Amino acid sequence: MNQYSPRRGIALSVSACAMFALLSAYATLLAPLSGLDIFAWRIVWTVPGALLLVALRKRLPILRELLYRMVTQPALGVAMLAAAALLGAQLWIFLWAPLHGRMLEVSLGYFLLPLVMVLVGRFYYRERLDGLQWAAVACAAVGVGHELWVTGAFSWPTLWVALGYPPYFVLRRKIPYDSLAVFTVEMILLLPAAVAFIVSGGSLALISGRLDMWLLLLPGLGALSTLALASYLTASRLLPVALFGILGYVEPVLLVLVSITLLGETLSAAQLATYVPIWIAVALTALHSMRFVRFG
Repeated sequence: MNQYSPRRGIALSVSACAMFALLSAYATLLAPLSGLDIFAWRIVWTVPGALLLVALRKRLPILRELLYRMVTQPALGVAMLAAAALLGAQLWIFLWAPLHGRMLEVSLGYFLLPLVMVLVGRFYYRERLDGLQWAAVACAAVGVGHELWVTGAFSWPTLWVALGYPPYFVLRRKIPYDSLAVFTVEMILLLPAAVAFIVSGGSLALISGRLDMWLLLLPGLGALSTLALASYLTASRLLPVALFGILGYVEPVLLVLVSITLLGETLSAAQLATYVPIWIAVALTALHSMRFVRFG
């Protein structure tokens, strides 16, 4: 039986990309918290949101079984710890970047990530790509190749994203449990470190008198993060790896728009030579996705 659900997967992937783009701008509303502080608070407020989703979708028995198997099957427990660590590293840099003027570098990592995912799908999972997908990959490769030619190397935030996510997704597919339940456990595993950061970092004192933080901004951070991550990770299981990777072009395009319009970063003429071919790849991806939804 076909494990994929293209229509639902594409809808969830695009929705998640839009929410992630909003999240990068949302982080700037949380001043004076640092990137590490916001990462920690994001975990703290995501856990109850994830548990609520698990309860509403009647996945509590699956969650309990997963926790039990982690204790009785050490290999599964180690895999979950590794997945949580890989995901935590990505969540941190995503919130660190907009506060340090590095969001364009991170967005380039998200531009490069789909190419890496397509290669993983083609050579690791032996998936086939059609003509439009190859055309999108070729256009994106031109943009990424130009960036490498201009800079001589990718910055570490770019490589952090592009090379950090693929092992996570490969590992995620090896864990044969409901995506939402796995995500919830990952957040629970990250919770002790998040609480330790909050206690040791002094962020409690920074926001002790901020009712807007406690009643609106931090709960909003948790809700937006929960919905975005749950949608994204579910999409990663519902789509072929190559298609999921190519759809990843939607997010960095939105991140660039947010970086320029809301975060005040600038896009130089040289950078346009990087981004224009990738935007063409996005258009080809959109065309492929519409055809995939119609006939897939």
